[in-house]
Amino acid sequence: MARVCDICGKGPQFGNNISHANNVTKRRWNVNLRPVKAMVKGVSKRIRACTSCIRSGKVTKAVPRAKATAKAS
Repeated sequence: MARVCDICGKGPQFGNNISHANNVTKRRWNVNLRPVKAMVKGVSKRIRACTSCIRSGKVTKAVPRAKATAKAS
């Protein structure tokens, strides 16, 4: 599964590790994704959103349903 935010489309960025001896190796910075239950077009759906989208309010979290309590009689 791709490490891409479902809201903004932000993905990993690529660059280089550079050691003290100036050796260069490839590396990547992944996005900080979190699984979230969110309202998408009026339906509660599990999506993967980056934390910057969650903090900025681009994601409207779904309200959990009340559990049905069984009465003992």
